[in-house]
Amino acid sequence: MIALVSRSTNSSSFLLTGFSGLEQQYPWISVPFSTIYAVVLLGNCLVLYVIWTEPSLHQPMFYFLAMLAVTDLCMGLSTVNTVLGILLGLIQEISLDSCITQAYFIHGLSFMESSVLLTMAFDRYIAICNPLRYSSILTNSRIIKIGLTILGRSFFFITPPIICLKYFHYCRPHILSHSFCLYQDLLRLACSDIRFNSYYALMLVICTLLLDAVLILFSYVLILKSVLAIASREEQHKSFQTCISHVCAVLVFYIPIISLTMVHRFGKHLSPVVHVLMGNIYILFPPLMNPIIYSVKIQQIRSRMLRLFSLKIC
Repeated sequence: MIALVSRSTNSSSFLLTGFSGLEQQYPWISVPFSTIYAVVLLGNCLVLYVIWTEPSLHQPMFYFLAMLAVTDLCMGLSTVNTVLGILLGLIQEISLDSCITQAYFIHGLSFMESSVLLTMAFDRYIAICNPLRYSSILTNSRIIKIGLTILGRSFFFITPPIICLKYFHYCRPHILSHSFCLYQDLLRLACSDIRFNSYYALMLVICTLLLDAVLILFSYVLILKSVLAIASREEQHKSFQTCISHVCAVLVFYIPIISLTMVHRFGKHLSPVVHVLMGNIYILFPPLMNPIIYSVKIQQIRSRMLRLFSLKIC
């Protein structure tokens, strides 16, 4: 281990951290992780296939769901090589360029998921509070523009601090705290002046993740106010039902982020295994749960999937 640390300090590669102390159990640990990645990939591909092939699902709500599925699919693909590579004994180190690229996609996709969830909240707000204008507001051309805006917002603004990582001097031991690369991990190892990156990253989180969370909450306050004004209990229940899946997706996304932040901030005394586990939950929990949530909660997708599986069995 000392040799690895010494070598990694003097090279341009970084040592990835798996479940420290559990190396003998890696073959067994790789089984549930391989299963989770398989479910992430198959589940999100299945959602995309159902939306693509079912004409009745060619509506704004399902277009946004497709954006969410693409984001979750890409998140799974961006980390599968390092997470499973460590557990299967295929890799132990990652080059600086590969690490920066992986961090770019992980953080860009996190911002993208937050933006898509905000857009889905706006979609639910329009559908419930202004249903007569729903189709005229969310036209196909406008949805394409929204999609491109989400893409630009997610990846354009993180480019400057990510590029800076390439030119930093890393004099501390090149040992990452997770089995994949995160921006703050690389920043922690740098000996260069990181003030710009630190402040920029903080403002970026405030203007994206935090702002999105506030706007999602505000949209649901307006939705709740509108729904409670409906006289019929049945109509109230129906309106709430259309929002449940989205609320679950929001919780599935934000709870792991908050938990990981708390562990990084206040859990320095905790075992490294806890940090690695929380990092994997942050990366894998939303892509794993979103296809399950929407398949169970949205009747159109559920019935289409059941029909698809019944045809396969026959």
